[in-house]
Amino acid sequence: MSAHALYVTAAYGLSALAIAGLILWILADQRARKREMAELEAAGHRRRSDKNGVAK
Repeated sequence: MSAHALYVTAAYGLSALAIAGLILWILADQRARKREMAELEAAGHRRRSDKNGVAK
C-alpha cells in the first residue's frame, strides 16, 4: 500500500469516527432534552404553544 493510500484511508477513517461521534452526541443530547421536557411537564410547566393548557 502506498503512502498516498494510507493517507486517504486514515483520512476517511478519522472522518467516519468524527461523524459517528457527532451522531452519538446528538442522540445523547436528544434523550437528555426529552427527559428534561418530561420533568418540566410533570412539574406542571406547559409549553407556550399549548393554548389549551393540556399537555400533549
